[in-house]
Amino acid sequence: MFKVLKTDDKSRARAGIIETSHGEIETPAYAIVGSHGSVKAVTAEDLKKTGTQVLMMNTYHLWRDLGDDKLKNFIGLHEFSGWDGPIMTDSGGFQVFSMGAGREKKVGKILTAKNNFLASEKDHSCLRITGDGVYFKDYGEEFFLDPKKSMWIQEHLGADIIFAFDEPTSPLHDYEYNKIALKRTHDWANVCLSERKDNKQLLYGIVQGGIFEDLRKESAKYIGSLPFDGFAIGGSFGSSFNDTKENTYKELNWTIPYLLEDKPRHLLGIGRIEDIFRAVKAGIDTFDCVIPTREARHGAVWTSKGRVDVKSGKCRGDESPIEDGCRCSSCSIVGIKKKELHRMFREKNFEAGKLATIHNIYFFNNLMSKIRAAIFNGSFEVLEKHILGSETSVHRYIHAQ
Repeated sequence: MFKVLKTDDKSRARAGIIETSHGEIETPAYAIVGSHGSVKAVTAEDLKKTGTQVLMMNTYHLWRDLGDDKLKNFIGLHEFSGWDGPIMTDSGGFQVFSMGAGREKKVGKILTAKNNFLASEKDHSCLRITGDGVYFKDYGEEFFLDPKKSMWIQEHLGADIIFAFDEPTSPLHDYEYNKIALKRTHDWANVCLSERKDNKQLLYGIVQGGIFEDLRKESAKYIGSLPFDGFAIGGSFGSSFNDTKENTYKELNWTIPYLLEDKPRHLLGIGRIEDIFRAVKAGIDTFDCVIPTREARHGAVWTSKGRVDVKSGKCRGDESPIEDGCRCSSCSIVGIKKKELHRMFREKNFEAGKLATIHNIYFFNNLMSKIRAAIFNGSFEVLEKHILGSETSVHRYIHAQ
């Protein structure tokens, strides 16, 4: 199911293979997000040409799109999407965060200087969480999702890798609330294991605990002791992500030592360039994030020189390609120039989002390919320094416009 083929001598970085019912995933790998069963702006054929290995789809959104009656006789995500490779589905747990404290407090997964207060349990007004499950309020209706229902939905969706239902907390939630949420996550993990019907689907348990070291370790020990096929690390994080100091990714270093070496590890919802390198170094095998696709649709393309906003005035007369030497079809076949892409976005031409999405997906997949090769040939640290450089150049690389 999972084989570690090579480990790095100076870190926990490793290269391996996850075997699924729809093919192998060479790790480290980036799962491209297609929440509603497809990746916006591109086709399954487009994805194959970008080096994509695996897609991540959203259980909650697909459940609301299809409903219980259609799910009972659903053809499965592979036929539905036209994608014949591996597919992951999250459990719906992320919506506990995004539709709760995330929506209400306008906060993301990462604690920042602007979010300098903590929330308690009473701050959930967009949804209602109980020990049994979650009541979501969506478009004037209330829907109940619990671990048993999440497993039923994911079974009928037919993904290759599925996740246990959990409660991700906001980075604003205090210690006492995280303790309550952690107990629910652990209880629900056991329900998910007992409700599992299809052994061909790999089931991952999720480690939570917020920004608190003892809770993260407690969760990693407990989830790591259960018979899951793999593990995911989710929920909120402190200011370590996108921080270039030595304590970066402390949450991962608290967690990963308690997760078995012979099972894959997934980092949920994190995937900027520096995030990838530091997480791979910590021992993460797979990632999912909306950055390549969502930013592309809004006019941002990623290059070896940084993130470029092609809608900005700077690109109005720029005759250069998106990326010199890039082998994605947008660059190597279409030969799109920045000024042309700028014009297409300004004119709201659908093809602009498609061309940018293809480029960004290829860029991140190509980066993962370089990382895998570097682990195999013993040059991971060299590659990291080459791409990220000093703290100053890291900031410039991540935030360049």
